[in-house]
Amino acid sequence: MPNDTHSPHPNHGPLRRMISSVFALLHTRLELIGVELAEERERIVSVIFLGLVAVTFAMLALISLTALIAVAFWDSYRWQVLAGITAVYALGAVICALRARAGLHAAPIVFEATLREFEKDREMFREP
Repeated sequence: MPNDTHSPHPNHGPLRRMISSVFALLHTRLELIGVELAEERERIVSVIFLGLVAVTFAMLALISLTALIAVAFWDSYRWQVLAGITAVYALGAVICALRARAGLHAAPIVFEATLREFEKDREMFREP
């Protein structure tokens, strides 16, 4: 009577376990990517909202300041004062644009933790 306890493919069990392990590993990494995406989305939405509120208040303050200065110098140096205010605003806009551009270039790498984990996984599979 033949022994039926062995499967017809003896290497099938370890191969399945290895494939299962690889898929579990990929699943974990994809979950990590999802978590990082959610965190990045929340951070960006928060920063954009606070930035818009700050810009709104700054614009209101600048409009009020411009009106105040224009009224104070209306009789004597009206166009010179308005030209000076315009130059200050333009300089401020250029400085802010340059700093924003520098901030974008210095942004952290997205999915940094996921990339580190993939590198660890690759190193693990390279080892004999």
